[in-house]
Amino acid sequence: MIEIEHLTKQFGDLRAVDDISLTVPAGEFFVILGPNAAGKTTTIKVMAGLMKPTSGSVRVCGFDIGTHPIDARRCMAYVPDFPFLYDKLTPAEFFRFTGKLFGMEDAAMLAEAERLAKRFNLGEFLAKSIEGLSHGTKQRVAIVSALMHSPKVVVFDEPMVGLDPHHSRVLKDILREQANAGVTVFVSTHQLSVAEE
Repeated sequence: MIEIEHLTKQFGDLRAVDDISLTVPAGEFFVILGPNAAGKTTTIKVMAGLMKPTSGSVRVCGFDIGTHPIDARRCMAYVPDFPFLYDKLTPAEFFRFTGKLFGMEDAAMLAEAERLAKRFNLGEFLAKSIEGLSHGTKQRVAIVSALMHSPKVVVFDEPMVGLDPHHSRVLKDILREQANAGVTVFVSTHQLSVAEE
């Protein structure tokens, strides 16, 4: 679950996030909708521990992101709108790298990576260098690597960026399945159609 209390983030004279409080319980599919520069990404970066709040607090799975960042991140999957991947690795190597970061056993790691890669049609790309992949394919690689450790909280910032209609549908289905299984899903978008769907 996600608990945000009186979160404010200031950049000089600009108040990007202004006293937000909300709770997203387990199993909820929560979408924040707003135009560019509304503070969505800033809120998510604070939630992910990439920025410190000016004031307020964020707890993920009961862990304060400021005081227990490793514990909070361990139960979370975070995919930014433009994810960072190690370009010299192949997707298969990147999945293994990510799985090891989360302490996954080899058998579980391989099984989950294979299952998710199949859903995102990544089979033909698994042995290719990430640097040669299209933006949409890199986005699918980032999504698979984020979900394979079975996180309790899933946070996606503009997840449909770069995805074609088919893979957008696959992602929406997976996120709905995650929420139905008790995972907290938190998604930002500036597109009303994505939020409604």
